[in-house]
Amino acid sequence: MSTNPTIPRTMLAVVAPPPGGPEALQVVERPVPKPACGEVLIKVGAAGVNGADLSQRRGKYPLPPGTPDILGLECAGTVVAVGDGVTEWAVGAQVCALLIGGGYAEYCAVPAVQCLPIPAGVSLVEAAGLPEVAMTVWSNVFEIGRLAPGETILVHGGASGIGTHTIQLAHRLGARVLATAGTDAKCRRCEELGAVKAINYRTQDFVAEARRVGAVDVILDMVGGDYIQRGLELLAPGGRLVMLALKQGARLELDCGLIQGRNLYLTGSRLRPRPIAEKGRLVSAVRKAVWPLIESGEIKPIVDSTFPLRGVADAHRRMESGEHVGKVILVL
Repeated sequence: MSTNPTIPRTMLAVVAPPPGGPEALQVVERPVPKPACGEVLIKVGAAGVNGADLSQRRGKYPLPPGTPDILGLECAGTVVAVGDGVTEWAVGAQVCALLIGGGYAEYCAVPAVQCLPIPAGVSLVEAAGLPEVAMTVWSNVFEIGRLAPGETILVHGGASGIGTHTIQLAHRLGARVLATAGTDAKCRRCEELGAVKAINYRTQDFVAEARRVGAVDVILDMVGGDYIQRGLELLAPGGRLVMLALKQGARLELDCGLIQGRNLYLTGSRLRPRPIAEKGRLVSAVRKAVWPLIESGEIKPIVDSTFPLRGVADAHRRMESGEHVGKVILVL
């Protein structure tokens, strides 16, 4: 194992032992992890805050086996140690990484195949918010959803981290993008990023407004509840609806005749429980397809706000307020 001799024995990390509101988050002292075979140890400079972190804090997220109690699904920083068998990264490399957990900490051990170089022209803080959205969007929109050039996608939660990335990537790859958001200001931002039309779901019927534009081939849904049935009614024959979250509920009544009659696809996925090898494959795909667009400036990381590690409760409050556009980032 190659290591930096200045690595301390302990670190600060964020956990939420009693589930609850943002006040349940605790900054604690933990041993610095040691990278196992095939892993690297990252000195974390910044970490992205995601909706799954909020669910985990509330005790409402089923954790995959082996998940640490330290929150955080993505980070960016410097490699300070490499485990046996690691050849693609060396001590001193600047990386961002997709994690099963552990990102809200000063140090994090992660499989080397889940790391990416920080794109040229992107700051470490911006890079911390890229892995989770980039992998989620590529997997769900382009692999599972099979979005193709010339097709139309409707993105719910267009002003979220996932939404802002989806709008830009789908637009750059030749799709027509519709989006929903909760304020007129957020709708304007979605259109600035490439949406041909953004719909204020608080004041407009997204189904009626989308129909004015034309047929929809793919829907990326982060809402659940009755949005699923309404989305199915909106899809063109052969359309695909991909579920990422079920904020308005997982139990609902569906018209299965509609699915069968129009040859529709209703599916969903979770990234966190996937095997390391699958995450590594996805990382490679994103590095090839998406990273050049980020380095050229065609896709920009959208950062809403930053908070220090000890301000993690305020970071979660910002997320829960629904006022953010893009990513909320913890800076260590």
